[in-house]
Amino acid sequence: MIVTTGGDKVKERLQKYMAHTGLASRRVCEEMIRAGRVTVNGRPAVLGMVLDPEKDRVLVDGRPIGRPERKRYLIVYKPRGYVTTVRDQYARRTVLDLVVGVKERVYPVGRLDYDSEGLVLLTNDGLLANRIMHPSHGLAKVYLVTVEGSISHDAVKQLRRGVLLEDGLTQPAEVEVLEQDNKKSLLRMAIREGRNRQIRRMCSAVGFPVQRLIRIAIGPVKLGELKPGQMRELTAAEVGKLKQAVNRAWQRRS
Repeated sequence: MIVTTGGDKVKERLQKYMAHTGLASRRVCEEMIRAGRVTVNGRPAVLGMVLDPEKDRVLVDGRPIGRPERKRYLIVYKPRGYVTTVRDQYARRTVLDLVVGVKERVYPVGRLDYDSEGLVLLTNDGLLANRIMHPSHGLAKVYLVTVEGSISHDAVKQLRRGVLLEDGLTQPAEVEVLEQDNKKSLLRMAIREGRNRQIRRMCSAVGFPVQRLIRIAIGPVKLGELKPGQMRELTAAEVGKLKQAVNRAWQRRS
């Protein structure tokens, strides 16, 4: 959590600050604090305390820790056959294998299933990541979806109204039919939820299984001209628009 005081000073939870320096995971940092290994300005640290990263001096086992990592915001075009986790118990390739030349420890924001492809956002900005992933933020995720067969008007209406799945009724999806013939249909779909394999399950439920699924946007951030396996850093303008979008959604929620 980041706390803003009346004087516009930005303070941060100690354990989060420690994790952002690259010292260890937040959980391990919390254990260090509980064990009495951490001091702030010469006094024993307390779990949950806030500090000013610019002024307060943090020591772990008597040694100063480094300044927090600079924030990084990346997107990659995840090909099929990659997982969106930091590590995989089955030794499958992860999206982090596509991140080259980045010293900071970034991690994927949300999931994109193994058989799908497209835009994955990676960052070390924990506050922004948490807000993007929060189920009530309402940030639209946009997909190009190829389904089997010529999709019917009734099926499109069902998708737009919401589809009853085993975990409940989905929110309405935005659906546009871009192309279709007797063998397949190409749809542009936008959803604001994050259920597991949601697009695939919705389309199967209305009788048109997915053949190919590409995520092309998360909120204002677009995949653009990236090719499978490529990555790029977001521009300052893109980061600003993304923060504005999640902050508006967060304010509506509060």
